[in-house]
Amino acid sequence: MVPRSGLSCNIPDNYRSMKYGLLFLLACCALGCSPDPVARSERYQPWAETLQPTGSPAYLALGTYAKVLCTAVFESKRQPEEAFRNSGKLILDAQYHDATTFEIDTLHRRARVMLGDSLARSATYVGDQGCIIDGHGGLKFTPTEVVSALPLADGMFWPMGDLTSPPAMNYDPRLLEQALQAAFEPRALTAAFLVIHQGNIIAERYGQGVNMHTQLESWSMGKSLTATLIGRLMQMGKLSLDQRAPVPEWQRKGDPRGRITIRHLLNMSSGLRFPAHRDPEVQLPLPLLAHMYIYTDTVNVFQFAVNRPLEFVPGSTGRYRNCDPLTLGYILRNTVEAEGRNYWTWPQEELFDKIGIRRQLLETDPYGNFIMTGFDYGTARNWGRLGLLYLQDGLWQGQRLLPEGFAEFVSTPAPGWEQPVYGGLFWLNRTGELALPRDAYYMAGGGGQRTIIVPSLDLVVVRMGHSQGSPFVAESLNQALELIVQALNSAAG
Repeated sequence: MVPRSGLSCNIPDNYRSMKYGLLFLLACCALGCSPDPVARSERYQPWAETLQPTGSPAYLALGTYAKVLCTAVFESKRQPEEAFRNSGKLILDAQYHDATTFEIDTLHRRARVMLGDSLARSATYVGDQGCIIDGHGGLKFTPTEVVSALPLADGMFWPMGDLTSPPAMNYDPRLLEQALQAAFEPRALTAAFLVIHQGNIIAERYGQGVNMHTQLESWSMGKSLTATLIGRLMQMGKLSLDQRAPVPEWQRKGDPRGRITIRHLLNMSSGLRFPAHRDPEVQLPLPLLAHMYIYTDTVNVFQFAVNRPLEFVPGSTGRYRNCDPLTLGYILRNTVEAEGRNYWTWPQEELFDKIGIRRQLLETDPYGNFIMTGFDYGTARNWGRLGLLYLQDGLWQGQRLLPEGFAEFVSTPAPGWEQPVYGGLFWLNRTGELALPRDAYYMAGGGGQRTIIVPSLDLVVVRMGHSQGSPFVAESLNQALELIVQALNSAAG
């Protein structure tokens, strides 16, 4: 592990003599230089001056709970009692679950979650930017309407619309039904399950109170959506994979963070110090981790992400941390607005409308920054369309939306990771976590959200559900996947 701090003035081989070594050391230290980029980064962003999560774990977690409940009620149209019971508790310590209550203010479109008589947090629905956690400063932007330019979906065939045709192959209906039953194991709280083979929907089912139009909690599948929007900018000639990340805060002369590239960020290998729950050395309550704090309070998530020192040399170490996709989100906003475009409508105009998605909810912080690391909502069919885009290497009905080979990049193991489990903001099946061929790769989010792409089978599978069922998802999903593969093999003869 690269040290986090301390002056490092290693003497090079050509200064082996005591005399020249001493001169080099004195000159280096007099200038305050350090060949170690980790130590040097602290000169530009001292850890002691870096914003840290503040507030009790319970207080912070209630903010997330209120936000998730708000969106479930006012966007997903779920029953408040069901949503309160099954969603939003991801980072609230279990000892508090039974002591929480809630209120829904339909007039002001606000949800409030209370812990006993001492703590309460609320979130308010603002329209097409979803629900935002309430804070003392209010909103720092004007919510913007996002309207699709596409005709109604019920008059167009899949994938640009919702009409479907019978599949060309004969699939064993018994196997597909068994797969659906496995996916909807009651304890897993599955809300939607969709199977697309050779571009056609061959199996689809929804849970109680959910249909093909329901915007469902998607959590970190939004990281893969961030990669897709960055890929869209690359195809449009605005960014390139190996360019240094255009982050203004990193551009001072000598700042080692200026060597972080778009590739590093997509590979989650920037090296930024941003404590997260998967870090083996971190022992903190979830809400006090930088990785989770962005979901709990009213901070400017982009500034919170980029104003960090290094913990590792850029590109050397892969860590699952929200700072990297948030930094890409910052780059996305700066790039789009520099072109004179509307940041909040740009994803709809430049991606969603082009692949048949009429609404995909991207929620923001109070500053209007998309929190696509987790506060994003889509339908199962929306995610299925995104999976198809990757299955087709970024081509959609003859139009190239992502650079040629971008799908291969996101599905290739990132070099900084110890195990071949992560690519370019997509998870990989190289270690066989899924009961599918090893070329499968997938978008993944908390609560068992999955959009799985299997090139060798020409297959996309979407599984969505409510977070309280997450302990039971892996087993039920793999049982369903095994049956789907059997159905494909049976149909192929």
